[in-house]
Amino acid sequence: MAPHWKPVIDSIPADKIASGDFDAEQHLHYEPPTRVHTMKDLRLPENTGISPVAVSEPFRLFTTEAIHRMRAEVLSKDVWDNCKYSSNLAQCQLRGFAAQYAPFVYDSWKSPATLAIISKIAGLELVTEMDFEIAHINISVKSEQQKNEEVAAFVEKKAFDEDEGIAGCPWEDDKPIVDWHTDSYPFVCVTMLSDCESMIGGETALRTGSGEILKVRGPQMGCAVILQGRYIEHQAVRALGTTERISMVTSFRPRCPNLPDDTVLTTVRPVSNLSELYSQYSEYRLDILEERVRTQLRALRENKRGGKKVNVKALKNFIREQEIFLAHMNKEMVEEELVTMGSIDDSHLLNSSQDDAKVKRKRAE
Repeated sequence: MAPHWKPVIDSIPADKIASGDFDAEQHLHYEPPTRVHTMKDLRLPENTGISPVAVSEPFRLFTTEAIHRMRAEVLSKDVWDNCKYSSNLAQCQLRGFAAQYAPFVYDSWKSPATLAIISKIAGLELVTEMDFEIAHINISVKSEQQKNEEVAAFVEKKAFDEDEGIAGCPWEDDKPIVDWHTDSYPFVCVTMLSDCESMIGGETALRTGSGEILKVRGPQMGCAVILQGRYIEHQAVRALGTTERISMVTSFRPRCPNLPDDTVLTTVRPVSNLSELYSQYSEYRLDILEERVRTQLRALRENKRGGKKVNVKALKNFIREQEIFLAHMNKEMVEEELVTMGSIDDSHLLNSSQDDAKVKRKRAE
């Protein structure tokens, strides 16, 4: 279904949008983040996750020209006709389109220069999770009238709360763009494709280890935020003062096969082409397993040539770890007939948040 709104990109004539392949020197405009928050800063156990890094402040990543090119591909008819999904977590998402319909977007995230920037901020070498998860798009749109009414209501409410000494913004948690969740993948990079200069809200809210909420301001057009989202519950807070908010989320995993891969498919399974998702998931997981086995085999052969005895305890531990790895993989690949498209349960949340979600659903019923 085509969008019922006029995107900003339409104000730029098609013949004014540059063509050609992604060029890191031309299309990257990297400015380091002012701060990177650690897991310790969020009062989470320091052994949580695969890196000490929790989330970055927004930083500039792409040029304006690059964003225009990305928008043109993302908002194309092919993408909207073939790659649009919705769920109880988010009403409008575009997924799995980059490799087939968006070559500029695809190449921008596969670029070694882009990967080097993401890896530097994340604190370890990362690669894109899989092609299907390059440039997942979250979209929130409203009419000009809706925008003005919401801003007016916000200003009125804010003035009343200041007079009464009340803190907080009640609209933020009522209608988030994406509700509380943990990501399926270790790291994500969230890039803004919309003009957000007049936007009120739109932050990423993070639940800390103490249960408090930390908000990281939303990025401006062409800017990004990096988050270790598999291990931190977060929410995309509703944005006011703009008719659209289009964000691009690209997922990453560690390049090193010996690091843990805690990828789950809970939040993506019901909003995916399962055949494609399972194929790519299986391929990269089996690649990891193959590399681990080859490394272990080389060590066994070298020890034999050196006249060393087999370390049975270490070998059995290695085998046990691969059994767990395969069992986890088997659990995530739910048969297609058992998947309810568009319905994401609470199993991706931490236990306390699952209880909160159940209470909210009960109140709504």
